[in-house]
Parts: sequence; structure tokens; C-alpha cells
Amino acid sequence: MDTDRIYTVLPILARLARLLGTETNNGRLEIPAKFGKEYAEGFILNEHIRLVVSNYILERDIAVENPEVGTKKIIFFKFRNIFPQTEVLQAEKPADKIPSVLIGTSRIHTDEILSIHSDTATINIEIDAGYLNRLFDFPGKSPVLQSLLQNAQPLLFEQVIYPSVQKIIDEMLTEKVDEPFRFFFLRVKSEELIGRLLMELEKRDEQRLYPLNNHDIQTIYKVKEQLLTHIKTPPAIRELAAYAHMSPSKLKRLFRQVFGDSIFSYYQHFRMQEAARLLKEEKLSVSEVGYQMGFTNLSHFSRVFHEHIGMKPKQYTKSF
Repeated sequence: MDTDRIYTVLPILARLARLLGTETNNGRLEIPAKFGKEYAEGFILNEHIRLVVSNYILERDIAVENPEVGTKKIIFFKFRNIFPQTEVLQAEKPADKIPSVLIGTSRIHTDEILSIHSDTATINIEIDAGYLNRLFDFPGKSPVLQSLLQNAQPLLFEQVIYPSVQKIIDEMLTEKVDEPFRFFFLRVKSEELIGRLLMELEKRDEQRLYPLNNHDIQTIYKVKEQLLTHIKTPPAIRELAAYAHMSPSKLKRLFRQVFGDSIFSYYQHFRMQEAARLLKEEKLSVSEVGYQMGFTNLSHFSRVFHEHIGMKPKQYTKSF
């Protein structure tokens, strides 16, 4: 089979290969041992969809300029923290290990906002905005979905990855597919992921969206980091607003727009996720976990846990 006619090397992958003194093979770049470990793969699945799988660690930062930035109107889906931990070396990672996907317009440059140069474990899907807009040209779209598909302003959304979405990602990464069918398989899975994520965005109820700039997005992510770093302390909006150098109303508005939830509800969800982890992995008692999570009333802790996990803490401890 003439693989040169099937694999078109993405320009950014070709540039990275040259910087590392190596070449791509069938769309795959193996990182030379002297620079790091693991691999990156890039595919042009059809004229509308591109896929890049990055699962590598570099010994030092290597800046690679994407020659195609700004040349096309695309909508991107950047999946993070989705590889099995055994695949990527146990390098030091950010505290935020939650599997998630960034969804945004080509006017947002996420590498400037969330640096991923030296420790990369992501899947990037880029799709032509006009093509996607034509696919979902139906009346009554939610303002969120309509604004994203129109790609007329800089927008970014983050969506937590649920097990059903993670299952599709795992199939993309691990399924052994014979070469003649591989492009078809990856394209179908990419489109399935996009469809599921757009259905999640359609559920968001924001009626008005505000264009974002990189500074505001960086600030919102610093606030998110504050919430998850101090998971045992309920957030004080005025203190967070002062930390962000924003008015409380602007902070709450932009946080909900990016994450699809209020600051307190978002915090409470991950607070209960941490409580569940302590019960399951650390084998702590319900009372120990409740007090560690900052609750003085264990009945209140039990109610909140049930709201977010679906069962009482004592029931949860009996489920494993």
C-alpha cells in the first residue's frame, strides 16, 4: 500500500520532527530518547477534520509555531487528562487531573493560556466551522451552541468528560484496527465525540455570551485552580473577585460561561468527588471524611454527598 497517499503529515508535526532531528512514519512521530519519551500522531481525516494525538514528555520545553494558526476558521476540541496513567510516565502533573475537554473557536489560542509544551497528554480534534455549522443548521439552537457554531467571536467552554465519552476515547487509543480501515474508524469516533459534546453544550442555559480574551481566560483558570487547591474551604466570592481583579458579577458571569456552572456548585461537585475518593481509596470513615472536607454537621455532609454522588456516604462505602 502506498502510505504516502494516505498519510498527509500535519505541518506542525513535521516542524516538531525537524526540531527533534527525526521524521514521521505513517503519521506517527516517535520522540527520540535524548529529547523525551512516547509519541505524537497526526491525521487529516478528510477535508474538514484533523486529529492530533499527543502522548509524550519532553526533557525541556520546545517551542513549535503552528504555521496554520489563523489561516482557517475552525472549532477545536482539546481533550486533557484522558490517557491511562500507566501510559504516560509518572511525571509531576498539575493538581487538576480531571478528564475534561476544551471547546472553542479558532480565535482562542489555548497554548498561550494553558501551556502544554513539555508534558503533553492530549487529543486535539479540529473541524471546519462552516462544515459543522451546516451539519447542525436547525432552528431553536441554544445561544451557546449557536454562538460556537457561528464562530464569530472568541469563545471557550470546558466540559467535564463523563464515562460514556471516555469510553469512546479509550476505543480510539486502544482499538487495534487494520490499516485499510483506520482512517474511517478514527473519523467516525471523532465525529461521535463531537456529537456527544455538542449535545452537552446544547443543555447549557446561558442566554447571552460574552467574547473572551486571553487575560480573562487565564484569570478564570486561576480562580478554578484556587477552588480545587483549597477544596476543603468553601469559596468566598468577594475574596475570589479581589484575587481575580474582577467585579464579583463579572467573575460569576465568565466562570459560568466557561464551565457551565456557578462557582459554588462547581466547587461543591469536586468537593464531593474528593470526598468519594477519600472514602474509596484512603478507606477513611464517613465522619473523618466529613470533617476533612470542612463540614461540622455530618447530616449536612451526607445530604450534599447524596446530591452529587447519588447515594449516602455509608451506602457508598458498601458499594466497593
